[in-house]
Amino acid sequence: MTPGDSVTPLSKSEWRRHILASRRSVDALVRAEESLKLCHAAARSARGTRAVAAYIPVGSEPGSLDLLDALRVETPMVLVPIAREPGPLHWAEYTGRDGLRAAPYGLSEPTGAVLDPVTLKQCSVVFVPALAVDFRGVRLGRGAGFYDRTLDVVEPDVPIVAIVRDGELVEKLPEEPHDRRASHALTPGRGLVTLGRE
Repeated sequence: MTPGDSVTPLSKSEWRRHILASRRSVDALVRAEESLKLCHAAARSARGTRAVAAYIPVGSEPGSLDLLDALRVETPMVLVPIAREPGPLHWAEYTGRDGLRAAPYGLSEPTGAVLDPVTLKQCSVVFVPALAVDFRGVRLGRGAGFYDRTLDVVEPDVPIVAIVRDGELVEKLPEEPHDRRASHALTPGRGLVTLGRE
């Protein structure tokens, strides 16, 4: 039984436990194949843009540094988040894997200049991590709220793309008033999917 099959709606914490356990069970070869598909799809979405925002995957998150390298081929600037105290994310330019260092929360970040949260306004596409996203655009993160505090900066016509595995695009997730919805999902098998279906 998956969370979507449950008679009683699951809480966010129950969804998180289920998805993280599922991600940990994914074979390394499957993960690599999915990452390659995500690279191609993300690169197509970034082609011809002036700048995009993305993130540096950690642990079992979909994607890889190859995805960031593929984005750099298609757009002049790739921004990735700098997470400090809970609040809006700051940003730095991803210039390649050699320019990364260890950061708080088990993350990696660029060694270059730290840019203000409003720098996100420069981006034509914003790729965000998610544990799951539903067809309405409700995104399930890890619970710290960094992205919910950040995405209000994004212009209304700029796509916010949640990167998830195919089974993590689900029918309905729990939503709270502060949650900021995604406009699209990007999955290995389905590519770019427009969200917003109520």
